[in-house]
Amino acid sequence: MSKARNGLGRYGENLAARRLGGAGMTVLQRNWRCGRRGEIDIVARDGDVLVVCEVKTRRTDAFEHPMAAITPARVRRLRALAERWIAQHGGAPPGGVRIDLVGVQLPRRGAPRVEHVRGVA
Repeated sequence: MSKARNGLGRYGENLAARRLGGAGMTVLQRNWRCGRRGEIDIVARDGDVLVVCEVKTRRTDAFEHPMAAITPARVRRLRALAERWIAQHGGAPPGGVRIDLVGVQLPRRGAPRVEHVRGVA
């Protein structure tokens, strides 16, 4: 991945973590990797629910809206990664697990738009 794309993604994840914190969630971990299986952008707790959060950042002139990135294959991958995270961190929370998406759009001018969708899958 290029430095520019990596920087863009990191910036979007910072905005997403701030948004989740502002919504009362506690960010537990960022960029958790599970070998070659993939990465969870943000793991958070929302009350007694564990939240696995995918973050997608796009410039507004990009072809695809960030929310279009949550495909059935991506959901399956996130569920599998969530199971591995839970196994490594002491078991499932009483409230279960939820998959959220934070889409960040960066216009050429003006403030970024951050959209948080709970329970996308």
